[in-house]
Amino acid sequence: MGVEIERKFLLKNKEWRVRAGKGIEIRQGYLNSTKERTVRIRINGGIGLITVKGETINSTRKEYEYQIPIEDAEELLELCEKPIVEKTRFEIVHNQKVWEIDEFKGVNKGLIVAEVELEDENEELEFPLWIGEEVTSDPRYYNANLIAHPYLDWDC
Repeated sequence: MGVEIERKFLLKNKEWRVRAGKGIEIRQGYLNSTKERTVRIRINGGIGLITVKGETINSTRKEYEYQIPIEDAEELLELCEKPIVEKTRFEIVHNQKVWEIDEFKGVNKGLIVAEVELEDENEELEFPLWIGEEVTSDPRYYNANLIAHPYLDWDC
């Protein structure tokens, strides 16, 4: 069984950019974006993926991801709920953990979120100096929710 344990954070400054490389362009859409399950289609740097995720409980959920032909991914994105989520992903290794920083574009422009995957929900983390408020349990920051409630529509 596939399991994802992930925590999300806002960034408190731009110091992460010093360590960030070029980044990978990601386009993703959702064939289903309910709380109980999501079915995501993603094009990640030229690779097509389909991902099925279960409901998040604390910071854990079931996750199954499979590579699909890029042509299929392009066609499936056309069937997805709109808008398509567009972002650039940067990876930074800190204390043997890979921090993924997503800088969103389009209707979610201005939103930047850092995620880190864990081996265990109780795993202790050493936080980089640029990590800010934790938003793991705030559903506004779930990528699937950014379709119906884009960041540009938030009252921040």
